[in-house]
Amino acid sequence: MTAKNDFQSSDPIAWCPGCGNFGILNAVKKALAELKIKPENVLMVSGIGQSSKLPHYIKCNTFNGLHGRLLPVATGAKIANHDLVVIGEGGDGDGYSEGGNHFIHAMRRNIDITYIVHNNQIYGLTKGQASPTTDKDMVTGTTPEGAYVSPERPLAIAVASNCSFIARGFSLELDHLADLIKKAVSHHGFSLLEVLQPCVSFNKINTFQWYQERVYKLEEKDHDVSDRTQAFHKALEWGDQIPLGIIYQRESKTYEDRKELTDSVPLVSRKGKKDKIKSTLKEFY
Repeated sequence: MTAKNDFQSSDPIAWCPGCGNFGILNAVKKALAELKIKPENVLMVSGIGQSSKLPHYIKCNTFNGLHGRLLPVATGAKIANHDLVVIGEGGDGDGYSEGGNHFIHAMRRNIDITYIVHNNQIYGLTKGQASPTTDKDMVTGTTPEGAYVSPERPLAIAVASNCSFIARGFSLELDHLADLIKKAVSHHGFSLLEVLQPCVSFNKINTFQWYQERVYKLEEKDHDVSDRTQAFHKALEWGDQIPLGIIYQRESKTYEDRKELTDSVPLVSRKGKKDKIKSTLKEFY
């Protein structure tokens, strides 16, 4: 039996009081515990940012990499060890700007990993610059006269890329978010889960209240998750109404389902290699 406390880390949390990241952290722990996944079977890969600190606050295998470069690492880990539950985790700047190219190609390849993107519509770590998802005309540290370009719509890009699982959650809706995480992790293929996560320090517009007045759950509406055209319209919906839940889902073979990969024994399980690995590791001590 796996409990939520099994994922408890001893690292002190460095987020601002009231940060939306706390809700995501609790939802991830809750989801993994309810899926009965052991901490040693989870790998969380992150980039750079306040959101990317989350793996430090969970007891599991962790790789903290370069800004926008988490998906290549997560891809390599999943190919090397198919048995790992691999979760990529980062922010809207990390994933949709610096990591935009990797984002598109990971969806195209349909790698069997889950990608959780914290979207607070701002750069939080570097103190409030405009991000790819910053609303037009919003005043930020880099747009003192208001953002003059329209925001990126990553979920619409995901639908256009035929991503096999696309969903959106809200960090204040803990149970709903945890359920989406469970479904994303359980999905066989690339799962994109964007989470609306207010930044209480640098984004005074897109607050918890702002989202609460606009979000609604797709499962309470007549939404067909297999209808790609309908999904595209929902992915573009933003403003007075913002949809939460599964936007699009399809079943398809993953990159790792290729015969030369499925027939191979994961590196970690190959016999006669442990001594060689140990001697290699010693070179880096």
